[in-house]
Amino acid sequence: MSAATQKVPGGAQAPPGAAPTSILGLILRILALALIDGITIWLVYQMVFDGYWPLAATLALVTIWVNIVFLSGRFYPLRYVAPGLALMVIMVLYPILFTFYVSFTNYGTGHLVTKELAIEQIESQTYLPPDATIYQWTAYRNPAGEYKLWMVNPNDPTDVFTVVPGQEPVARTGEPPAELEGFTQIPTNQLFGALGALSSLTFGVKPDSAFQVSQTALGQAAQYEQLYVYDPAQDAMINQQTGEVYYNVNGTFTSESGATLTPGFAAVTGLQNYVRLFTDPTLSSTFLQVFIWTVVFALLSVLLTFVLGMFLAIVFDVPEMPLRAPLRSLLLIPYTIPAFVAVPVWVGLLNPQFGVISQMIAAITGGWVPAWFSDPMWAKVGILLIQTWLGFPYMFVVVTGALQTLPNDIYEAADLDGANAWHKFQRITLPLLLVTVGPLLVASFAFNFNNFVVINLYNQGGPPMPNVPTPVGYTDILATYTYNIAFGAQGTQDYGYASAITMMIFLILFIITQFQFRFTNMLEERGRNV
Repeated sequence: MSAATQKVPGGAQAPPGAAPTSILGLILRILALALIDGITIWLVYQMVFDGYWPLAATLALVTIWVNIVFLSGRFYPLRYVAPGLALMVIMVLYPILFTFYVSFTNYGTGHLVTKELAIEQIESQTYLPPDATIYQWTAYRNPAGEYKLWMVNPNDPTDVFTVVPGQEPVARTGEPPAELEGFTQIPTNQLFGALGALSSLTFGVKPDSAFQVSQTALGQAAQYEQLYVYDPAQDAMINQQTGEVYYNVNGTFTSESGATLTPGFAAVTGLQNYVRLFTDPTLSSTFLQVFIWTVVFALLSVLLTFVLGMFLAIVFDVPEMPLRAPLRSLLLIPYTIPAFVAVPVWVGLLNPQFGVISQMIAAITGGWVPAWFSDPMWAKVGILLIQTWLGFPYMFVVVTGALQTLPNDIYEAADLDGANAWHKFQRITLPLLLVTVGPLLVASFAFNFNNFVVINLYNQGGPPMPNVPTPVGYTDILATYTYNIAFGAQGTQDYGYASAITMMIFLILFIITQFQFRFTNMLEERGRNV
């Protein structure tokens, strides 16, 4: 065996000149990597500073991997796919991993900030000690919008001073003048407009000479003290006024009496969201109802659109049919209209008072009209009707194309055997069609499983279910149910619980898809027998 044809363990080797070896190519490669690394370092710094460290870590690891691929000759074949893999990790894999992480946290309303920011906001609260001196003040403002206070102790007329934010007080005497070192006294009729800005400032220098303006008593200021102090050893906030200790309990500082401090912060709570989903009777029953309707909606959407599309495709598969081409084109119109346009039109057609379809039904039935939006059953019927109208053109196109690939000799043999039209459809056409469109039916099921647009535009998931802990309607599917929990249909957000439901949707879809692909393989074996 010659050296040219001798097999080398590990697969075929790259040709000798595959990797660029010129100095110019190496320099250009290093410059490109240096530019990418510089941008990454800046982005990572900004992300870490803003608290987005998971994304910063992902971006840093991906960039290190790209450097290894392009600087090492051993990974030369990966250079062609490295940019695509890097974007896939950042834009596809990272959101999945982040959602998985959030499902183990309490991230949501009241727990939207980091622990450091929550501590900072709680420690910014102040209180007025009982023995504090209440000063009378006169406010000044300069052209730059900066403020100065002329402070007077009503109990000691000699205790007079001026103070600005960030500087020590300056002793004064006499009455407050109209002009003072570039500052102009604010007229009394303008004080209310400036009170918000004044009360948000701390005049002087903390902690011994810091003054704050009262928001409730106009013209009064005092030395307020910090109400809460964080103790890292106990991981707790201590109330300086009462001595009460608030311990960290799942991202909320809570006292032994049950009192809590706001804001809370995002914290890892383990399996709490999943336990809550499966053990809380009210939540689990709601989730089960939504899940059953989601599966039924996805299955019926695929079945109805496929049956109607296949029926029309077979009907128009007759070459002798007059006007076949323009009629086929007209059948594609529902597929060309966006759902966010078509669904509101259908909502108008089904309107119980003014809708054309409802008026036709009323004329036939003597006045009875289905409660398309208030009755749970008829609301589901309306949604399936709209989804069938939107989806059948896709199935019509797919089946029409699949019919062109079916061999004619099989039908000729069937005719010789005396098979009628139904037998040919049942034994030949349908099995062979399912082999071709089976994977597309699986994809259509996965799409309808998360068909947010139709459900939301039709009736926003309504009519609403009564006496449920989370906002949900009878026509909500898991996608809209999760959206309402995450983005607050009632003014609250629970991203952690919504992420847990999202992971369950992912797991359910994965399992169902595996079964469907196994069924598709069975169809392929049956098609070979045909």
